[in-house]
Amino acid sequence: MDASKKPEVWLRGPVSGIPVLLQPAAHALLQSREEVFNYTEAFPEVLLWDKPAGRASVGFHLQHITGVLDRMLTYAEGKPLSEEQFEFLRREGKPTEDRKLANLTTDFSKKVDEALEIFKAIQDEILTQKRTVGRKKLPSTVLGLYFHAAEHSQRHIGQMLVTISVLKTD
Repeated sequence: MDASKKPEVWLRGPVSGIPVLLQPAAHALLQSREEVFNYTEAFPEVLLWDKPAGRASVGFHLQHITGVLDRMLTYAEGKPLSEEQFEFLRREGKPTEDRKLANLTTDFSKKVDEALEIFKAIQDEILTQKRTVGRKKLPSTVLGLYFHAAEHSQRHIGQMLVTISVLKTD
């Protein structure tokens, strides 16, 4: 069945193997992945880096949701970001030869798969453990980081949809 004819992911029941407390985050990430592929299916590659009205490009949104998900998973492990992650952050929104639409959507899909595997392996008691975010070491928890990664992805998918809609009507 076409994903557009199915109910939203959160209305399809539990995601197999995911703990109850992480179901909302898993649903949001899976919804984000479906929407990424649905919204970009007929999107012209030539418009990937266009910034209508100075707003973020579709390419930026795709890079950013992948990068943020990766960074939140790292913080949830209690680890600092690597130099590779900082480099990825510095390059967000900057087009290069290897940053094609298919690569960006596939990268996000793989990162969602990685997150779901982490969710499946986690013990409930870990979810409330304190974690810090960024150089300022702002307070959070493992659950807070997973939730933020999921809701942040959804927020950027909405922004990306608007950008796609504007670019396709120009």
